[in-house]
Parts: sequence; structure tokens; C-alpha cells
Amino acid sequence: MTREDKLIKKLEHGDMSALDELISLYYTDILRYCVCHTADRQTAEDAVQETFLKTVRYLDRYIHKGKFRAFLYQVASNTCVDMWRKKHQEEQMPDTLECLEQGFKRAETEMDFMLLIKELPEEQREIIYLRFAHDLTLREIGQILNLPQRTVQSRLRAALKRMKKELGKGGILHEEI
Repeated sequence: MTREDKLIKKLEHGDMSALDELISLYYTDILRYCVCHTADRQTAEDAVQETFLKTVRYLDRYIHKGKFRAFLYQVASNTCVDMWRKKHQEEQMPDTLECLEQGFKRAETEMDFMLLIKELPEEQREIIYLRFAHDLTLREIGQILNLPQRTVQSRLRAALKRMKKELGKGGILHEEI
């Protein structure tokens, strides 16, 4: 039984301290996700807060099947979209990540990676970002984006192929990609 499973079980039995543990377990990941899907840092922090408020508000409707992490990312994704709609501004992935907390500093190679994925079509960019920046499984990505796992897999392959081609053009072809 994972830590997440134990915390959900405690919550189901009314132990609200488990909620604080769940929030601290996923807060950093959800914040990083929201920073890259909103216009600025303040909006990202608001989105994280709203994500956890919605999660708490509708927790009684959640049926735990070992997919709470994917559920949180889906709520965060929907929250970022909702906030974008409210502000009526065009949503774009930022050129650079404004991550100031310890542990968020991006290495130069990661920034190159972000620039590479920025050139991908949106449907591929989101899959690459969720897979490699957030280390989500193809199944979790499918749940978040409401896509079949095979579709996620084929889009991931297409994106990697395109990235490899771009790296080849620049003369910095890496063996792993």
C-alpha cells in the first residue's frame, strides 16, 4: 500500500490531518505544472490553491482506485483552463520558467529541452511535458488529457521523432532521444 493509499484511507475515515499530508506530498508538483500553464507566477499560485480547494470540495465524489495523482493533475489542468478563460488572454507556455524555490532551478540542458518542446504542436507538447517534466505514466497522461493510452503513446513517439530531427539539424544529436 502506497503512502497515497494510506492517506486516502485515513481521509475516508475522517482523519483530516491526512489532507495536509496529501497536499504537501503533491503541492510542489502541482505548482510547477501551474507555473508552466499560466501567464505568471501569481496566477499559478492562485491556480494551485484553487486546485486543492476543488479537490477538497469534491473529495466525497472521488473514488480511490490508485489514481489520485492523475486526478490532481486533471483538476489542475481544468483550473488553469478556467482561469485562462476568465481572463480572456491567450495562453502560451512561457519562454523561460520562473521557478524561484530551491529545487526548481533549471539546468541549461533542461532549458534547451523546453525550447525544443515549445516548437511542437500543442497536443504533442503537453504529452512531452507531462511525461518528462512531471514523470507521469502514459496511463496517467491519458486520464489527464482524456485520451486513449495508445493515442498518447503515438503522439509521444511522433513528438520524440520530431525533436530528434530538430536536434539533427542543429548538429547536437543526442543518442538517447
